[in-house]
Amino acid sequence: QPAIKKDMTLAELKGYTGKDGSEPVLVAIKGCIYDVTAGKDFYGEGGPYNIFAGIDASRALAKMSFKPEDLNGNISDLSASEKDVLHDWEQKFQMKYKRVGNVIQG
Repeated sequence: QPAIKKDMTLAELKGYTGKDGSEPVLVAIKGCIYDVTAGKDFYGEGGPYNIFAGIDASRALAKMSFKPEDLNGNISDLSASEKDVLHDWEQKFQMKYKRVGNVIQG
């Protein structure tokens, strides 16, 4: 799979869910995009966390939520404990996966 390294909009990010198998699986946290293809058993098509692929999953990860209304990057109203959970996820991603870009407006 070709490595992707670029900034992209949320609309562009939606194309990287692992659905077609030829593109990497990408997840964004706090506006930073990570290539999670190495964890495709979790984040790829059919995986338990595939719902987080192709989006900024900050809010959902912080709240440990699979609710549609939490599948976004809005973290403005998180509680202190939710911010701690998000920080733990962010550290996990930084250690385990390659950061490939940032989410940009568009």
